[in-house]
Amino acid sequence: MSVTDGGRLPIFVYGTLRPGEHNHDLFLRGRTLSEQPATMRGIVLYDGPGYPYAVEEPAGVVHGELVAALPETYAELLGALDRLEEYAPGDPRNLYERVVRDVTRADGTATRAWVYVAAPAVTARLRAHGRLVPGGDWRERRRTR
Repeated sequence: MSVTDGGRLPIFVYGTLRPGEHNHDLFLRGRTLSEQPATMRGIVLYDGPGYPYAVEEPAGVVHGELVAALPETYAELLGALDRLEEYAPGDPRNLYERVVRDVTRADGTATRAWVYVAAPAVTARLRAHGRLVPGGDWRERRRTR
């Protein structure tokens, strides 16, 4: 699914793009219709160099926000986030891959959303040598440090 085929999905953010984090103001402020608490099952978080990586893991759950972009900023915002996350479709040097997954809003309703997960090479390194973020909540992890 892509923007060109009508894939104007919300975006699930779990790290530095969450409200109160430094990339939120740089990339999302003024470009969103809504931001609401949400969770995603099937992923875990690993500590990165100042930001987290999401890695697909069946038993995991991650806390974040579901962001709906303003229609007039959607394509620009998605492109900016792709650059931030060093993602280019099909590039083996990607740090992240942008994929569509199920997300659950705080009210229990589910929706499909874009999420950036660690690319395969990064995932392998993290599984071998990485440090999990307990409870799958980057914000909580930063508060307890």
